[in-house]
Order: sequence, then C-alpha cells, then structure tokens
Amino acid sequence: MDRDSILEAFGKHLAQIRKERRLSIHQLAIACDMEYSHLQRIEKGKVNIALTTLLNIARGLDLSPEELMHKFKTPK
Repeated sequence: MDRDSILEAFGKHLAQIRKERRLSIHQLAIACDMEYSHLQRIEKGKVNIALTTLLNIARGLDLSPEELMHKFKTPK
C-alpha cells in the first residue's frame, strides 16, 4: 500500500461524498474554510493532509470524522 495510492483513493472517496451532497468544490471549500485549489488538490490525491484538515473537511460536510472515514477503503 503506497502513499500515492492511498491519497488518490481518499481523494476519490471525498469527491464522491461531496457529489452525493450536491456540493461544488467551491462550496465545500468555503464550508471547510480552505482554499478552493487546496481542496481540489486533495480530491486529486496530490496532497497528504493533516489531521486538522481532515477534521475541517468533516465539519464542512456536516459529518463526524468517523462518518467521513466509515466507507473509506485503503487500496491493497
């Protein structure tokens, strides 16, 4: 399980949840109090995020961190 695969899988997971909630990247970035471009890079799997960023994303999606990570599957 390499770092890049994990980041890409999490980015896809995040994008799926965002789309299910019918939010644009811009709308979610505002809700998370982060730059649009940073969130875009997270969804593309280009950024290894900090725990505080994960918490802000969960808050922006109105989820607990556990709910955000519940269906996330790490690549094998």
